[in-house]
Amino acid sequence: MYQTKSICVVVPAYNEETQIGNVLKTMPDYVDKIVVVDDASTDKTVLVVKRTLPEDDRFELVQHDTNMGVGGAIVSGYKWALENRCDVTAVMAGDGQMDPADLESIVAPVARGETDYTKGNRLFYGDAWRMIPHYRYLGNSFLSLFTKAASGYWHIADSQSGYTAIALVALRRIDLDAVYKDYGMPNDLLIKLNINDFRVRDIHIKPVYHIGEKSGIRLSRVIPKISWLLIKGFCKRMVFKYVIKDFHPLVFFYILGGFFGFITIIMFLRVFYYWILIGHIPPINALAAMFSFMSASIFTLFAMWFDMEANKDLK
Repeated sequence: MYQTKSICVVVPAYNEETQIGNVLKTMPDYVDKIVVVDDASTDKTVLVVKRTLPEDDRFELVQHDTNMGVGGAIVSGYKWALENRCDVTAVMAGDGQMDPADLESIVAPVARGETDYTKGNRLFYGDAWRMIPHYRYLGNSFLSLFTKAASGYWHIADSQSGYTAIALVALRRIDLDAVYKDYGMPNDLLIKLNINDFRVRDIHIKPVYHIGEKSGIRLSRVIPKISWLLIKGFCKRMVFKYVIKDFHPLVFFYILGGFFGFITIIMFLRVFYYWILIGHIPPINALAAMFSFMSASIFTLFAMWFDMEANKDLK
């Protein structure tokens, strides 16, 4: 128990035989349930788990027959916590990249009822640029920027961090079967939380790398997939939250921003066409391109500002 609240920690694991033992051994005493979700590992992950916690009544093992992805493993853990009415459910990966010393910081705001969901942020830690592989840092920052716009949580960074805690009331409201099952799961969950007006807080945590973990993330594949997921999630959020649920004119600002953005691309292509074809740019074409660009920028920035204002109470 933590401040009278029952705490469950979901540990998704796929081929983590070298790291998961230490993750389980260092789990804080105030954790009531440890739900290890083996996502059809092909190594000795399950054997290591059973040897590590043979007589611990906090321990539960959920095994997938087929690999469902990290999001699918977390959802299975969430469903177990929901069925057992755990007040706060945290996620701590089985690869050892989440410092157990940070768990209390992640859990505490949810346990106190100050927020409904907390999310670890590794990007603002003092020496994060040197601690995190640079390609991971930059890729994460890129996805975080787009996740801000797609989810409506403009104050949240490090969108790909899986070190989180969620309140029971949020688990009850979210359709867990509809949550994305792959690496884009944290992004998709943020969008669904915003649609339901849940409060989300950013928690600074220590990055943990180079401890023998093996990452299955390939940015060249993950970024396009998550970007498309964010585009679909953004459109769904706009329609549900600002058209169906409660009308807001920011929808028109985004539509006009997108329209003029498309026109801007056409106009600048035309400008470059004339430049290459006749060696100079007709002034009217240059003015039209700049007008489209300014219109797209103004409409989009105003839409973002309205969205920030509409979601400021969800911090």
